[in-house]
Amino acid sequence: MDPEQLAALRTPDGVNALATAAELAGGDPLSAAATLRSSGVPADLAAAALTQAELRRRAAGKFGADAARMFFTRAGLEQATRSVVAGRRAARLRAAGVRTLADLGCGIGADAIAAARSGIKVYALEADPGTAAVAAANAQVLGLDDITVTHGDATAADLSGVDAVFCDPARRRAGRRVFDPAAYSPPWDFVAALPERVPRTVLKLAPGVDHGLIPPGAEAEWVSVRGEVVEAAFWCGPLADVPRRATLLGAGEYTLTGTGQAKAPVGEVGPYLYDPDGAVVRAHLVAEFAATVAGHLADPEIAYVYTDAPTPTPYARCLKVDEVLPFSLKRLRALLRDRGVGRLEILKRGSALEPERLRRDLRLAGPSAATLVLTRVAGAPTALLCQPLGGDVDTS
Repeated sequence: MDPEQLAALRTPDGVNALATAAELAGGDPLSAAATLRSSGVPADLAAAALTQAELRRRAAGKFGADAARMFFTRAGLEQATRSVVAGRRAARLRAAGVRTLADLGCGIGADAIAAARSGIKVYALEADPGTAAVAAANAQVLGLDDITVTHGDATAADLSGVDAVFCDPARRRAGRRVFDPAAYSPPWDFVAALPERVPRTVLKLAPGVDHGLIPPGAEAEWVSVRGEVVEAAFWCGPLADVPRRATLLGAGEYTLTGTGQAKAPVGEVGPYLYDPDGAVVRAHLVAEFAATVAGHLADPEIAYVYTDAPTPTPYARCLKVDEVLPFSLKRLRALLRDRGVGRLEILKRGSALEPERLRRDLRLAGPSAATLVLTRVAGAPTALLCQPLGGDVDTS
């Protein structure tokens, strides 16, 4: 969306078109476009309003009620921080004494909004003119006067008057993900040097970021929301509290910390298996988690934790192990047939097997449900037939 389209959407005619488009969002797009045009809305404005209404509908999961008033770009919405994550980060910055923040690569303004709501004055900078206009519009429609948005190059930003810096480099180009840090915008060499200029710096990155990029002395945090790992964040300088942190948000907030270097004990497959949250695994805190449930690994390279007894924990899903067998398609098919398993959840770590192809090959039939874990035990391909504790099997 370019600034002209955004300006058109903010006129009285644009506001009316958005209201109508909101009522049609989620339905047939051709029919919705025809409805808008039949009411006298020009084709270009109708298309912009329908696109915006659909983006607002999708954004509700990230932004809640604010989504109905905000403006979005497709790429901006994809990379935008969820409000629950941005709010938690803003609260931590505020508690650390941050009162002025430079937001470099602010996108549509998600983190700037959360920071301003926590009482921080935000100077936001965005390289793309259309996205910068969207961020400024979002600050205005949400009534946040403590956000100043500027279109410009982050590498030329004057950081002399701020307490802290937040940088979320763009990791998409022409609609495709960028995996080479040197191709980020701004590029990684600039991003990595920010803590030298402003010690209190937070860098937001994709969950799959290489641990080798963690700045010396920084705290590397991985965050999941209801089981989905959504981001990594490097807290630099005085903001670093621990070497590694896994934060789980959803029906509460849980934090696991450690060095990221500890090794869990290794033993036999136990009667209970824990599948740790992805944030725990990404943060290399499996050993720290295992200690909380008196657990161990069955293979030093596989992040499944085994115990002799179940222990309630927010950091992992627990399954009861019913059968352990060396992987054999023939034996596994016979076992599932004997048990009447027609609904099968397939989990895997350390296995090259493709779950959906295996599901077809197993020829499932019957009324029962189970979970199949494909893994390695002491280096050997192994299948574990399990039952989840405290819930039904999800086979979707």
